Amino acid sequence: MDDNHSDTGVTCRTDSASLLTYRKRLSGIAEGIINNCQESDCYTHIDYDPIPSEGYVTEIIEKMREILFPGYFSRGKIDPMNLKYSMGQTISALYDMLSEQITHSIRHDCLRYNQPCSDCGDRGHKTALALLESIPAIRRILATDVRAAFEGDPAAKSHDEIIFSYPGIYAISVYRIAHRLFELGIPLLPRVMTEHAHSTTGIDIHPGASIGEQFVIDHGTGVVIGETTIIGNNVRIYQGVTLGALSLPKGAGEKLRGKKRHPTIEDDVIIYSGATILGGDTVIGQRSIIGGNVWITESVPADTTVIIEMPRLIYKRPVD
Repeated sequence: MDDNHSDTGVTCRTDSASLLTYRKRLSGIAEGIINNCQESDCYTHIDYDPIPSEGYVTEIIEKMREILFPGYFSRGKIDPMNLKYSMGQTISALYDMLSEQITHSIRHDCLRYNQPCSDCGDRGHKTALALLESIPAIRRILATDVRAAFEGDPAAKSHDEIIFSYPGIYAISVYRIAHRLFELGIPLLPRVMTEHAHSTTGIDIHPGASIGEQFVIDHGTGVVIGETTIIGNNVRIYQGVTLGALSLPKGAGEKLRGKKRHPTIEDDVIIYSGATILGGDTVIGQRSIIGGNVWITESVPADTTVIIEMPRLIYKRPVD
């Protein structure tokens, strides 16, 4: 049977007249969409000065990982003979992308909020250099994170396995880069970076949080670490942990912006899965252990274990 006909003899070919009728409507629809861009409640960025590109941000993260962990994420082989050439090429390309995206971020703030000119281009180049100069220090602290993850996880067979495959290390790596940019006063770009890691791993770390060395996020999905959180050294948290703010009142964006809203976690603390710790005045003291699924809004003294009382289980058997 002819592929263009059914048993009833009706053709399956496109009716060009009907298609033309539909397509004629497109110009009016497009005009409505375009005009809508001018309305005050429509969020757009239609300007000659671009904002940071998510595509470039993703590439920046991947190139940063190539430099932070040489030989792990490069497409080509890196050996002692080509190390200088290979790394030099990557650093040069990264510098170009960083300086451009940093400049876009600064200029975006200047224009959006009518700020005085702050030499965006010059600041972009200087900040890109400052971030690259920070790489040895970032690499050293990431090495403590990797070692802590390995020493605390009997399922890990090697440091390589952790670097390659642990979502916690990916999220922490991106956070430590973004945090340095946050410290350097760069708007927007650090948050775009950590939100990319969030979408990839399920781990949400605000770049403004302060996190010490030997930090481990085990498994990780559902972890939330707020902007003003302070975390000391040798802290381990598990999946589903929230280090957040207390219930926010109406207009909290203006009232509480810049104030401490998230908890402080001191050295050597372990926080098990599902725990929620809230509030800027809440401090979890050194060497404390926070059990799974607890809800904490008050400070906990050092060397304290907080757990939920054993629940009463009910077993029901099927009725004959």
